[in-house]
Amino acid sequence: MAGRWMEFGKYGANGAPGGEALGIAMEGMVQGIASPVDSERGLAARLNYLTRSDAGYEAMDRAGVHVSPRTLMAWLAEERSPNKANLARLDAAYWDLRRRNVAADLKHRLNNDGRGTRVEINPVNQRGVEQKYRRDLAPRSINVRGVWDRAVDAWMDDDQDELDAVWDEVLDLIGSDYDGYSFVSSIGWSA
Repeated sequence: MAGRWMEFGKYGANGAPGGEALGIAMEGMVQGIASPVDSERGLAARLNYLTRSDAGYEAMDRAGVHVSPRTLMAWLAEERSPNKANLARLDAAYWDLRRRNVAADLKHRLNNDGRGTRVEINPVNQRGVEQKYRRDLAPRSINVRGVWDRAVDAWMDDDQDELDAVWDEVLDLIGSDYDGYSFVSSIGWSA
């Protein structure tokens, strides 16, 4: 990663490495059921979501939900409730499936038929930095294309090294002050 921020945070700036912020922005796209899994509504919604596709059954298998069809039917009919361990596994399966579904959609929307996506990059927060040590950084807006499949795959695999490599490619698009954006406060896009 680029490095004129030799000792990042030494003077009070705060933010995150760009690759990490990229992953955080993608994770922020994953939204789902607000009701907790141990509530009647939360459990019913998760079971409904997980049992309506083969991908849902695969997610349950990955999460360790191994019950008989009869038990699963009893849960769906609200005749029995899963124990705490299975509730946690069902919740993990739900969020795993949500991430996978969002990832597929993100690749499509961010690539935008090859046109890419406009990304807003907000520089590090320098409010705690003495004026003489502040860098002159403004929010930047750039069109990013050609990296989204790699970025989404790296996010799904929790591969921070690859997210950093993707971020370095994004930094090349910024121009001469690319190094000022190796750490950022946030990244956002409309997708």
